[in-house]
Amino acid sequence: MPEEPEVETAELRERIHEEMEHESGAFLRQIALSTAILAAFAALAALEAGHTVNEALVLKTEASRLQAEASDVWAHYQAKAIKGSVARAAAAAWEAAGHEPPADVTAEIARHAKGETELEDEARAREHERDERSREADALLARHQRFAQAVALFQVAIALGAVAALTRLRLVWFGSIALGAVGLVLFALPFASR
Repeated sequence: MPEEPEVETAELRERIHEEMEHESGAFLRQIALSTAILAAFAALAALEAGHTVNEALVLKTEASRLQAEASDVWAHYQAKAIKGSVARAAAAAWEAAGHEPPADVTAEIARHAKGETELEDEARAREHERDERSREADALLARHQRFAQAVALFQVAIALGAVAALTRLRLVWFGSIALGAVGLVLFALPFASR
């Protein structure tokens, strides 16, 4: 029986260590690459989220302006309606006295009636335009929500990638990839639903 081992243990340990470093290095490169890809998608999703929310805010502001204009037109309509009612009351007083209302009173009644219709149409048109802007803004806010959710998932996936790199656990890295894939789906949904 030889006193020395047949296989040099120091050499074996060194080989095992080199193999582990080589395998670990490749794994870390995979983590780094996947994390970089996730970070790129996170940046794109964040840009889209910001862009859609800014567009939605512009449309909501436009809707508010249109509401103010519609309110002004409705106020003008009410003023016309009141003046028309006063003119109709004056005509009724003339008729109650058994006289024909003067031509200027009759003309004023007709003018206010016509003006009321035009103002009502204008106010309803502004309200319709306001509603359109508001619906567009709501759709953009829904898109923004998807992009924001995608950003959150990408960020968690990146954090899991960092944990996987520190612990060298493939299961954690697979979790990172899975969350990143869900984030990618959420990122793609708003583009698919256009």
